[in-house]
Amino acid sequence: MSPSPERRGSPEESEAIWHPAHEWLEESESESDPDPDYDPTHDNDNDNDLDNEWEIHGTIADQSMDPLTLDDSPSINIGNIEIELTGAGLDGERTRLPTTRILELLSETGLQNLLQFRQPEGWPFGSEEDPRQPSIDEDDSDDQDSFIPMLRRHVRAARRRPPAELPPVPNPEGKKLMSEGHFGTDQYYVDRLKQRKKSLATNLMWRELGVDPHGVRKRANQYISQSLIPGSAADRIIHYDSRSYSGQFSDDGNFFFCCAQDFKVRMYDTSDPYDWKYYKTVDYPFGQWTITDATLSPDNRFLVYSSIRSQAYMATTDPEDDSDPTLLDFSAPQGRRQRGSSHFGIWSLRISGDGREVVAGTSEDSVIVYDIETKQPVLNLRDRHEHHVNAVCYGDTSSPHILYSGSDDTTIRVWDRRSMGDGREAGAFMGHTEGLTYVDSKGDGRYVLSNSKDQTMKLWDLRKMMTSADVEDFDPHGYMTEFDYRFEPYPEEYRQNPKNDCSVVTYRGHRVLKTLIRCHFSPPDSTNSRYVYSGSEDGKVYVWNMDATLADTIDVREATVDSRPREPEAYATAYEMSGEMVWRTCVRDASWHPNAPVLAATSWNGWGLSSGTCTVHSWNGGAATDEGSPPLGKNYDDKLRPIPEFNNYRENAPFNRPRRPLRSRPVRRWAMNDQAEPEIW
Repeated sequence: MSPSPERRGSPEESEAIWHPAHEWLEESESESDPDPDYDPTHDNDNDNDLDNEWEIHGTIADQSMDPLTLDDSPSINIGNIEIELTGAGLDGERTRLPTTRILELLSETGLQNLLQFRQPEGWPFGSEEDPRQPSIDEDDSDDQDSFIPMLRRHVRAARRRPPAELPPVPNPEGKKLMSEGHFGTDQYYVDRLKQRKKSLATNLMWRELGVDPHGVRKRANQYISQSLIPGSAADRIIHYDSRSYSGQFSDDGNFFFCCAQDFKVRMYDTSDPYDWKYYKTVDYPFGQWTITDATLSPDNRFLVYSSIRSQAYMATTDPEDDSDPTLLDFSAPQGRRQRGSSHFGIWSLRISGDGREVVAGTSEDSVIVYDIETKQPVLNLRDRHEHHVNAVCYGDTSSPHILYSGSDDTTIRVWDRRSMGDGREAGAFMGHTEGLTYVDSKGDGRYVLSNSKDQTMKLWDLRKMMTSADVEDFDPHGYMTEFDYRFEPYPEEYRQNPKNDCSVVTYRGHRVLKTLIRCHFSPPDSTNSRYVYSGSEDGKVYVWNMDATLADTIDVREATVDSRPREPEAYATAYEMSGEMVWRTCVRDASWHPNAPVLAATSWNGWGLSSGTCTVHSWNGGAATDEGSPPLGKNYDDKLRPIPEFNNYRENAPFNRPRRPLRSRPVRRWAMNDQAEPEIW
């Protein structure tokens, strides 16, 4: 949710691209870090250079620019329209301006009305040699507000780099991990040994006969469990009237919680993973924008949850206990109990394996460890990360000493609390080229998984981390761009091969856009630790083998499309994220049940991304329907009460609904009334 460093202006200053999630933070940050000259319609970094070089009504100060930075083409052909701008030089001669300056002017003036948001002849949206560039739907042509990010993207696209070398698939290091038994069982070992067909039925047969020794039967059982990947058909669709941000099973699988933008956390009894029961709902009083994260104590007795404020709340999970949640103030000065101020927000938090502490990543670029018993912070790690800390976790479930923190400065810092004399990290993982959205630990103190806005997921080994001395020489600004993952697709020309990449395996194919999308290791019991998986902005859950080959995808959008009618209030909510009233799905989080082949996907899901769902998917052998009871794909409310009208709507919904694009913001039209005051329509 945290933007890039260049995008910290207030909503009034960033009218063209403003995200409500940072309204409160930007108001407080503006006092200490004002940026009144920020204009999101073009690059701040490039503005200084361009404005110094070209002056439309003035003189040319310097024309010695890097040829890779500016395009020498002086004009743009758009159909039958040719645009050419010139400026007066020092000697009075008229000089043609570069294309990048023309694009800037188009984004700032009424000239943009000449162009529709589609791909006209002579104006390709990406490099001609890159066919993977996303296409633009003609139905979006009426949304002229989307034209500004497109122009900004073309200005930045002039900074061409050599094409990045994509990592190999399958990855040799990942194959080695699989063959060594660290992640899953080599499913072909026994088949190769006995020269028999590689099939699940064969393993089931030998297990039933029981003629193999214990080790072989154990491998067969492990292979069976790791082969049961949940399918796309949803067992049930739980609907929320606001976007769903995260949802996780407890370590024992008996409990599931779901956080939503209405500042509520719903809890469910999932001791039977195929028959959920509603448990309890708790609120965050006076929250900001949304519930950002939640974490459950190891004994399932307490739930700690946060918003974009410096206070978290701890509530009991007992459905008979209606007491108010306990306030945990992370802004209180260390060693003192007084109430602190809300000058920062909490993006991520986790409870330690012993249930005594909570670690949090904050918007003031810090990592805070909070003692639950004494109700005060015991450790505040600051001035090491250079941007928001979006994700934190403990490295070992049995020890609170090793911490991981992922930031928008593209690094994962490794903290060892046993050696914090100088306040520095023990080391870092470097290899991402954009900010981190999530960090997950396998819980063994060795392997770490991360998701990034550079559209990759990476596996790390603690033994290969960079030293603190290497961290000192690292400049994250050499990789970070002005790419805004909340509103723009990721330009392929931004992809690059980072120096000092110490990751083990890189996974690609999903889309880390719109929000801080999460990734996880698959559990050891139900999947034999065989997979890693992630949500995606395209409405799917991607499941990879450890060698980076795609094992399967769970299509949440296909399972939920048209599963609820359009409601009038959805139009207003759609303005914030989608700008159009079509069914869209963004899977923000997913959780694999530890004991059964069941996965719960938590999504922004609905007309214009205006609502949310939690969908339950189980392994069904690829069948689209099920004769069991209740039938697959039925709709429920947040308390698991059936919604017959939603079922009827979906059954009767016509296919291929016409798209109805909406503007992402109200359009300012100037109409003079009797008092000569402008009106906004």
